[in-house]
Amino acid sequence: MRADGGLDVVNRGFDAKAGKWKEARGRAYFTGESDFGQLKVTFFWPFYGGYNIIELDRENYSHALVCGPSRSYLWILAREKTLDRAVRDSLVAKASALGFDTDALIFLDRPDPN
Repeated sequence: MRADGGLDVVNRGFDAKAGKWKEARGRAYFTGESDFGQLKVTFFWPFYGGYNIIELDRENYSHALVCGPSRSYLWILAREKTLDRAVRDSLVAKASALGFDTDALIFLDRPDPN
């Protein structure tokens, strides 16, 4: 938690076309109560985007299912480079039940960033 009540955000992904890892750092702020999971996130101030946590591993914070303000954006976020297949399948099933087009999800084999 930041001193201003926000959270630091680090998104890292592998750019297969460039053959290298890319990273974006930003800030997130709760739009209501901190236990509700609705945030606004900025990577390029003053522009913010909606970030809604649908599912979260509250015990270890190892993974989350997140969407934007509509069903056109959906991410499965994980701290580790691999996610247990049963966990992944459960998150995909939850997203599908909520009306997301899970056939559009793209899963990559992530190389080690080090």
